[in-house]
Amino acid sequence: MNKQQLVENIFHKKTFLCVGLDTDVDKIPEHLFDVSDDPIFEFNKQIIDATADLCVAYKLNLAFYESIGLEGWDALERTVDYILSNYPDQFIIADAKRGDIGNTSAMYARTFFGNMDFDAVTVAPYMGQDSVFPFLTYVNKWTILLALTSNKGAFDFQYMEENGEKLFEKVLKASKEWGSDENMMYVVGATKAEMLADIRKIIPNHFLLVPGVGAQGGSLQEVVKYGKNDECGLLVNSSRQIIYASSDVDFAEKAREEALKVQQEMAELLK
Repeated sequence: MNKQQLVENIFHKKTFLCVGLDTDVDKIPEHLFDVSDDPIFEFNKQIIDATADLCVAYKLNLAFYESIGLEGWDALERTVDYILSNYPDQFIIADAKRGDIGNTSAMYARTFFGNMDFDAVTVAPYMGQDSVFPFLTYVNKWTILLALTSNKGAFDFQYMEENGEKLFEKVLKASKEWGSDENMMYVVGATKAEMLADIRKIIPNHFLLVPGVGAQGGSLQEVVKYGKNDECGLLVNSSRQIIYASSDVDFAEKAREEALKVQQEMAELLK
């Protein structure tokens, strides 16, 4: 999916919601283990069917799938294939946070772009340009660099300052030369919404993937106030608030209700 297609989809569906499929095998409804031999996929499938018209993207956090071995990886692949086959307008993100020396990054890129057909993958930029470049060689694929995260540990390094410039600002300024706003996005946590205005001065046209809205306490209104640009330029992720709205047989229905609340608020903010 290229940038124009993503922007058009956002304004057509009146939403910039990304639903995070952080599917924890210990949290999905118990009845799914009785009705399916792949309860993780069945959970994802029902969440997707219930929310696909209310969002423009799904983000699959690989840790939740890799943690249970082959069974989890199979569920991951089935989920991606299901979205591609049934909802081809969805932007699919592998939240993998990869990043290594060039030849290793090339294998990671082949995994997510060559073999599994994700639209985007999250990448840690700490090892520099040669660790990111292999992801940027794929046409109509997106590299999403970690810029300013929403966790407490962000203050350990990301705000370190030298000559009036913070480390995350150095990352933004250097990395924006590696690709373009047509193939690179940035992760900026919603709990750092007030920083978005300064970030937009550095990268005015890039899309931002914004986690931390909802269960983590980030404000959607603040994110839009400081981070939105003329093309929207935002994918706001919500995971737990939506997918775990209920732990009973009505989990998909309740997930839709939560996603609808967010979509309706986004529709107003897009005006």
